[in-house]
Formats: sequence, structure tokens, C-alpha cells
Amino acid sequence: MSDIGALPDGGPLRDEPLDPEVLSSELVYEGRVWDVRSDRVRYGDGEIVRQYVAHPGAVAIVALDDEGRVLLIQQYRHPIRHRDWELPAGLLDVPGEDPAAAAQRELAEEADLVAAHWEPLVSSWTTPGGNDELIQLFLATGITAADAAHSREDEEADIRLAWVPLDDAVAAVLDGRMRNGILAIGVLAAAQRLRDRG
Repeated sequence: MSDIGALPDGGPLRDEPLDPEVLSSELVYEGRVWDVRSDRVRYGDGEIVRQYVAHPGAVAIVALDDEGRVLLIQQYRHPIRHRDWELPAGLLDVPGEDPAAAAQRELAEEADLVAAHWEPLVSSWTTPGGNDELIQLFLATGITAADAAHSREDEEADIRLAWVPLDDAVAAVLDGRMRNGILAIGVLAAAQRLRDRG
């Protein structure tokens, strides 16, 4: 068997940090939520220029009820011109806020729910060739209604919520019927986590 791609140190497979010298970094566009930067970087024997979205990071929640159903939300996303199915999620836009606390806040804000049990599930760079967003996903169980409902506006004003059997959500992802990347990562990771627990 070929050892192409084998790790040189024989250690576990993982992403490797690399910090090349940034010769210049220019703010190209300052947005309400995120910015666009252009960096000139020393790389190898030369230089490269890369533009990317500078993102504050985000959290998402795989909320499972006592019947093994996952909470999905559907809302309009203008760049793709779809109302796609997603997980409850939100930006890390409160300075100094712990990601777990942000996840609890987002579940309440988007679905008017709270959870008794929280655990880290998985994390992912959403589009590493185009932005630096790291999203951290949490598994939430022991779901109950929040004490108060949140008001919502714009695309969030007509969010649809659905409790879907986790296996049905996995099948929809694998069949290509639901294409949101964060949802795919979350439901597949949750299904594996439950399998591991037996």
C-alpha cells in the first residue's frame, strides 16, 4: 500500500499552522459585519497577494430533543437566492463573549429555546480560501422553552423551525437535498457522536 500523504512524524492527521511573514495588510472594504483585507505575504521564494473576508467567527447549535430529533431553521439567504435549512447559529460579535455562552444566546434568540446540557461538537473553517471564519458547533440537549420570546426582523422575521429526525436530516444532506455546509457538518458529527456512545 502506498504511503503517499502519510504524515512525516507518524502522528495523528491534523491541520498544520503556518505563519508566513505578512509584508502589508490593507483594509479594502469595511463592512457592517465583516471586512475585506488584502495581504501581501512572503511565501516560499517569492511573494503572494491574497484578498479575504476578515470574519469575527461564529457558533452553531445542534439541538437534539428527547425523541432524537434535531432542530432545523429555514430562512432566506440572499447570496444563494434560497431559503435554506440551517442550524441555529450566529456571529461571535460580542467582545470577549465565550463561544459556549454565544451558542446559548443564539439558541434563545433564534428559536426561543434553552438547553440544560451543552458540549463542544466540532469546529470548522467555513471557506479557508476566501475567509478566516472559524465556526464552533455545540451539541445541546435537555431542550425547553425559554422564559421569553425574542423579536426578530428582516430575514429572521419569517424563520421557519422544524424538529426533524436526525437520520432524516443526515439522509437529506447525503442526498444533496440540504446543502448548507454547517448543517451538514453538524448533523453528521452529531450522528457519529451518538453512534460512538452506543
